[in-house]
Amino acid sequence: MKLLSATEDRSVRFHQVHMEDLGRVRVRKYCEAEDREVSAAEIGKGYEVSKDTLVAVTDEELEQMPLPTAKAIEIVAFVPAASIDPVRLSGDSYLVQYDGPVAAKPYALIARALARNTKVAVAKLAWHGRERLVLLRVRDGALVAHALKWDDEVRAPSELAPKETKVTDSEIDEALQLVDSMTTDDISGYQDEYRKALEAVFEAKAEGRQPPKPTEEAEEPGGKVVDLMAALQESVRKAQASRGEDAGEAEVHEMPMAKKKTAGKTAGKAPAKKTAKKSAAAKKPARRQRGA
Repeated sequence: MKLLSATEDRSVRFHQVHMEDLGRVRVRKYCEAEDREVSAAEIGKGYEVSKDTLVAVTDEELEQMPLPTAKAIEIVAFVPAASIDPVRLSGDSYLVQYDGPVAAKPYALIARALARNTKVAVAKLAWHGRERLVLLRVRDGALVAHALKWDDEVRAPSELAPKETKVTDSEIDEALQLVDSMTTDDISGYQDEYRKALEAVFEAKAEGRQPPKPTEEAEEPGGKVVDLMAALQESVRKAQASRGEDAGEAEVHEMPMAKKKTAGKTAGKAPAKKTAKKSAAAKKPARRQRGA
């Protein structure tokens, strides 16, 4: 088998330059023992066995290791696709190409078998100087390999979960409505807006023009306590409006009138629904001021 990259890296990359004259700043590779610059042909792999002790390893020695996965992909198990934790996906995806006519039939056999059920194959292969665990699945009749992390490479996230955080049933219901409002079967329309903005800056500077300025928007006052229920309802309203749906059903909970608070009482202790009324009332004078 052969592996071909299944994705393209469209990230914007910068060169290091001397800002005074835009001369390229390059990294030169020097040998510490001879104190001279060395060429790429003179550079190889070295492994530190112990402090101040290195052993050289050639590419030929790595290719001749007695490892079954050095020459082929070894399928070790078939598992339900839903059983693979997405955190184990390393982000590297490859198109698997069969190498020669002898490999065509087993390739087609695995691909068609996987296409008829909901399972995926877990396999091992030697890749870039190490043995990798990969997930094999079918896409448009071809096998796709997704690199997986080993068990000891995955960290447990339990320590990061919020402790003793109270969430009401009403807030959960509103969050579920937001999920329904933003559910889609197609994410192909999303684009890298940051890269497009960077390209506009580069084009302007290359033509001797000033880069485009950011759109001025009214800034929300900092340090404000956010009413979670009001924020969820606003998110539902925007999601429905973007899909051309009636946003009138977003506010499913009737908000009671806010009671007056004492000056020493913090907003954090007020019930969420009461804060929403006060927040809405506080924004109206600001809108009248912008209109004026």
